[in-house]
Amino acid sequence: GVWMALYSFISVLAGVANVYASAIASQKLGMLLRRDIYNKVMSFSNKEFDQIGTSSLITRTTNDVVQIQNVAMMFLRMMLMSPIMLVAASIMAYSKSPQLTKIFLVSIPVLVIVIGIAMYFAIPLFKAMQKKTDRINLIFREGLTGVRVIRAFGRDKFEQSRFKDANDDYTDNAIKVFTIMSAIFPLVTLIMSGTNVGITWFGAKLISYQAMQTGDLVAFMTYAMQVMISFMLLSMIFVMVPRAQASADRINELFNSKSTIIDPKESVKALEKPELSFKDVEFFYDGAEEAALKNVNFSAKIGDTVAIIGGTGSGKTTLINLIPRFYDIDKGLITVNGQNIKNYRQHDLRDLIALTPQKATLFTGTVRDNLKYGNPNASDEELWHALDVAQASDFIKELDGGLDGHVEQGGDNFSGGQKQRLAIARSLAKKASIYIFDDSFSALDFKTDANLRAALKKDPEIKKSIVVIVAQRISTVVDADTILVLEDGKMTGVGTHQELKKKNKAYQEIIDSQIRKGDQ
Repeated sequence: GVWMALYSFISVLAGVANVYASAIASQKLGMLLRRDIYNKVMSFSNKEFDQIGTSSLITRTTNDVVQIQNVAMMFLRMMLMSPIMLVAASIMAYSKSPQLTKIFLVSIPVLVIVIGIAMYFAIPLFKAMQKKTDRINLIFREGLTGVRVIRAFGRDKFEQSRFKDANDDYTDNAIKVFTIMSAIFPLVTLIMSGTNVGITWFGAKLISYQAMQTGDLVAFMTYAMQVMISFMLLSMIFVMVPRAQASADRINELFNSKSTIIDPKESVKALEKPELSFKDVEFFYDGAEEAALKNVNFSAKIGDTVAIIGGTGSGKTTLINLIPRFYDIDKGLITVNGQNIKNYRQHDLRDLIALTPQKATLFTGTVRDNLKYGNPNASDEELWHALDVAQASDFIKELDGGLDGHVEQGGDNFSGGQKQRLAIARSLAKKASIYIFDDSFSALDFKTDANLRAALKKDPEIKKSIVVIVAQRISTVVDADTILVLEDGKMTGVGTHQELKKKNKAYQEIIDSQIRKGDQ
C-alpha cells in the first residue's frame, strides 16, 4: 500500500509537470507562429495583400494559430502518455493471457477504421469552416469600419441580413462537422464495451476449462481497459487534428508564398543628388488584360515639383505606388537618385522616400509618436517645424498635451483635414530625397492648401529634394514645375500650367470643369 501511494504521488507530480511544460511549449509555439506570420506578411508586396485579403490574414494570425496551439497542447499531454500506457498495458495483458489478447486484433482495427472514416469526411468541412470564418471576419470588419455609411443610408437591416447569412452558413457547416466528430466518442465507447464483453465471454470459457485463473481475468480486464483508454485519449486528439490540419495548411500557404518583389543580395549606393526618372514604364495589375499604365516618361531633379493630374481611374495612385516599389513594373525603367529601383533593397529604397498616402492613417498613441514614425531621432524643434509647414501647429498647440496629446485609433479624435495635415507633417519630419503627396490635400480648404504649398516652396530642406504631388484640383498643381496629365493610364500631356492650358485638351477640360471662364 505504501508503494502504491508513493507511485500515485509520483504520477501526480509527473502529470502536473507535463501539463505545465506542455502549456508553456504550446503557447510559445503560438507566439513564434504569430511573430513569423506577421514578419512574413510585412514582406508581402501589395499584390499578395490583394490576393489573400486582410480579413483572411487576420484569421490566419489569430484563429488558425489558436487551433494549432490547442492541438500542440493535446499532443504534448496525451501523445506522450498514451503510447507508453498502451505499450505497457499490452505487454502486461499479453503476459496474463496471450489467447485473450487476440481480441485486440479485432477491436483495435475497427477503432482505427471508425476514426479514419470520421477524419475523411471532417477534414474538408474543417477547411471550409476556416474559409467561412474569413467571410464572417470580412463582413464584421466592413460593418465596423463602415458603420457611419450604413446608418446614413439606412442599410442596417441589409447588413444584418448579410451577416446573418454568413453566420448561418458557418453554423450549418460547424454543426455538420462536429456531428461527425461527436459520433466518434459513442462509437469508441461501444467498441470498448464490446471488447469487455468479448473478454468476459472468452475469459469465462478459459476459466471453466481451468486454463485461466479468475484473478488473472480481472487483471487482464484492467489492462485491457488501459489499452482502450489509451486509444480513447488518442481519438480525442484525432478529433482536433483535422481542424488544426486545415489551419496549418492555411498558415503554410502564407509561409510558402513568395513575394513578387525580390531584393538584390546587396543594395546599390544612391547618388547624393535627388533624381527621379520614368522611362517607357508599363504596368499591368494581376490578371488584367489592359495595362494600368502605358509608356510613362518623365524625369525630375533636385528642387523640382512634379504634379500628376487626371480623372478618376487614370492611374495616378498606381504611378505613385511604383516609386517605392509597392508593385513591380512589367516594362521600362524607374530610377531613384541615379539607380534602378530594382537594385535597391526595399528598405533602402523606401528610406529615400517620404510618402503621404491618399488615406490619412494615424496610429494609436501620441502626436509625437506619429510624427516620429519616419524619423525616430527627430527633435521637438524639427517636429514643430514640420507641423508649421503642414499648417497643423495651431490645432496641436490647442490640443491637451501638445506633442504628447493623445491620438485615438485611426485618429478619430481629429477631423479629416487635421488628419491629412498630421500625415503630411509626419512625412515632412523625415529627411528624404523624394516627398510624395498622393492626393493628400483633398480635405484641405483652398486657403490652407495654398498656404501649405507656399510653405513647401519656401522650406530650405524641401528645396534640396523632389516633390511629387497627386491632385484633383487645378489650384493644387498650378505652381508645379512639371505637370503630368494622365488619361486611362496614358500620359496625354506634360509641361507647365501655362503650356498645358494652351495645348492639352484633357487639361483644358479639367480647367473648364473647375474654373469659370474668365478666371483662368
